[in-house]
Amino acid sequence: MELIHHRPPEARGGGPAVTDPVFLSPPDVGEVEESYLLRAFRAGRFDPEGPELGAFEREVAARVGVGHALGLSSGTAALHLALLTVGAGPGSVVVVPTLTFAATANAVTYTGAEPVFVDCDAATGNLDVDLLSDLLGRLAEAGRRVAAVLSVDINGRCADYDRLLPLCASTGVPVVEDAAQALGSTYRGRHAGTLGRVGIYSFSHNKVMTTSAGGMLVSDDPDLVARARHLATQAREPVPHYEHRDIGYNYRLSTLLAALGRAQLSRLDAMIARRRALRDRYAHLFAAVPGTRILGAGDPGSNCWLTSVVVEPERAGWQAGHLAEHLVTRGVESRPMWKPMHRQPVYADQPAALTGVADQLFASSLSLPSGSALTGDQVDRVLTTINEFLQERR
Repeated sequence: MELIHHRPPEARGGGPAVTDPVFLSPPDVGEVEESYLLRAFRAGRFDPEGPELGAFEREVAARVGVGHALGLSSGTAALHLALLTVGAGPGSVVVVPTLTFAATANAVTYTGAEPVFVDCDAATGNLDVDLLSDLLGRLAEAGRRVAAVLSVDINGRCADYDRLLPLCASTGVPVVEDAAQALGSTYRGRHAGTLGRVGIYSFSHNKVMTTSAGGMLVSDDPDLVARARHLATQAREPVPHYEHRDIGYNYRLSTLLAALGRAQLSRLDAMIARRRALRDRYAHLFAAVPGTRILGAGDPGSNCWLTSVVVEPERAGWQAGHLAEHLVTRGVESRPMWKPMHRQPVYADQPAALTGVADQLFASSLSLPSGSALTGDQVDRVLTTINEFLQERR
């Protein structure tokens, strides 16, 4: 079953107008963010050496308990630099979960390394560690140099690091943690993004906290972060004139956006609490519906970035796409799980270790409105709309 992105009709530029459309994860910004931005604007320091970007990096590092942080223009830029700093490049491979956003695999390709896809765990959507173990063995036998394993914390729930980290350590492969969706999540008391050798966050418009666009790289390795900082600033050498010995990138985060990030960070706990409360309501609703479950449910450390319901059509009597079609006619946005990377035309020829789980989740999962900016009335409307659908299907 091929699913499409279901957005309210007026958001797609057609169909009947819907009053007060409900979006999947709209930015949660207000007076606090406005005050931080105005303060930064009036200070007149728009360069990366101004006070806002450095302060934002220190505050994120302190928040997640890591030694060093680097503010960047996007999560994708952070992934690219993270992979470069662990040695990804031509002649190497990087293992990537096939169930992820394209940026994860694209960042590997930017380095010149080859992505090798691995399937996911059915309960969480995160990387299948058993399958990874077998894959790393086969890559070693084939003489391939594995530069990194890229772990993605799906919907804000951390992967199985109790098993993943020892496995990668035993084979000498660094873990790069794609925690783009997981800022504020924890795993056994440690923050998402700090479990591997280097981690990244995204601050795109639909994440738990946003700078409209932006990202951050974090690590306890000062040399690694210093190297990433050098590459992110056009690889300019520390001399009075412009001198370059490497190909660098213009990847630094705007200082104005860093000010926005500082405001969002001050509200992060409250925004996560609202998402968790919303997931609880979805979980309560679907608990009584046969053939449905919440993807990755039961993790108190998750920031609950998105709540996705998984539907078994044989038991439920309906498909996830049917619910999506019902929601869109009521002005409620939803979104299927990512189409797996091994199904994307651009990556169809890449090697992959598959079980079929990612394909099943793509066909059977639907992400529901999950943002902390949703009003109480909007949340009630979404739940009422889902209830209407369920009653019709009984």
